Amino acid sequence: MRRAGAAVALALALAAPDRGAALDLGRAEGAVRVATFNTALSRRGAGLLEQDILKRAPQVMAVAEILLRVRPDIVLLQEFDRDPEGRALAAFAALLAGGVADLPGLAYPHRFQGRVNSGEPSGIDLDGDGRRMGAEDAWGFGMFPGQYGMAVLSRLPLGEARSYRLFLWSALPEARRPRHPGGRPFHDDAVWQALRLSSKSHWIVPATLPGGDRLHLLAAHPTPPVFDGPEDRNGARNADEIRLLGAMIDGAGWLTDDAGAPGGLGPGDRFVVAGDLNADPADGEARRDAIEALLAHPRLRDPAPESPGAAEASARQGGANARHRGPHATDTADWRDAPGPGNLRVDYLLSSADLTVAGAGVFWPGKGDPLAALVKGGREPASSDHRLVWVDILPE
Repeated sequence: MRRAGAAVALALALAAPDRGAALDLGRAEGAVRVATFNTALSRRGAGLLEQDILKRAPQVMAVAEILLRVRPDIVLLQEFDRDPEGRALAAFAALLAGGVADLPGLAYPHRFQGRVNSGEPSGIDLDGDGRRMGAEDAWGFGMFPGQYGMAVLSRLPLGEARSYRLFLWSALPEARRPRHPGGRPFHDDAVWQALRLSSKSHWIVPATLPGGDRLHLLAAHPTPPVFDGPEDRNGARNADEIRLLGAMIDGAGWLTDDAGAPGGLGPGDRFVVAGDLNADPADGEARRDAIEALLAHPRLRDPAPESPGAAEASARQGGANARHRGPHATDTADWRDAPGPGNLRVDYLLSSADLTVAGAGVFWPGKGDPLAALVKGGREPASSDHRLVWVDILPE
């Protein structure tokens, strides 16, 4: 396995163009490309995303073009609203199949878009403002059920997915219960015992690789660790949502999925962790111990993908970026520079250590690249404030 990986790496190094000049989208022959992309396509009302897809809104077209240039075999989409009939996802898949910008289409016949907690009413005053029906009173922040949803598009057959959407926060060992600065719990005991941990959902989605082996996609989109108060309830939730991924990898005995089945992955399962985890291991406001522990998990390999545009953008934009300690080249999100948080690495593809990784990258072209128009930069990007991340896996 090591010899195969080294041979692939050498071949890619010899064939790749200067990364400082252009974005390299090439892949090794036979590699399966897995991607994650926070599309920022979520809308403020139910049904609006489908309308924008059908009328070919500019942001939708930019997101579609990025996908058709990277051409992943499996992609996890985040901030893609879910409707009960799956109409928006079907319309988007049809758009990709038809092609855009003179690019050949790409068919995704296999799809999964499970329910999410975001926008799902709890009927409880979760934020302590005296109301029970606000966006912050949903099980996950959202103005309508399915807002900020997730979806999987795949060229490869998908098996039955497992969801951990209903898993209770208080059931996580050593859960970080939010507390006021004086130590008093932010939520009373009855509310705390009812709270769900996942702000959207946590999934295990199996895909069948060429040759018949299975690859399990562990998908999640934890809440941002901001937009709260001194109790830091979102920071605590973000960290514990990341910890839940570790428990799924370990197949923890105390863990149950929404169907009541115990555990998570098996000891021999091969997998990729995918998603916008909203936590940078070196910078930003997240409780970094959780993401650090995940990155150090003995079953995981971090390919640490880079792009030609990330470091360039940080140097050009300045502000909070000048204070960052982490490597700018691995950033995946372009956020406000003054006062911050600046550009951060928050979008991840982490492979199991027994997989052969043939390459990885982030779709962030340099300023002089013609494709830079697809991402622009700053507060109003052409596509998303996040960048698509991909990893290439060699099936065994």
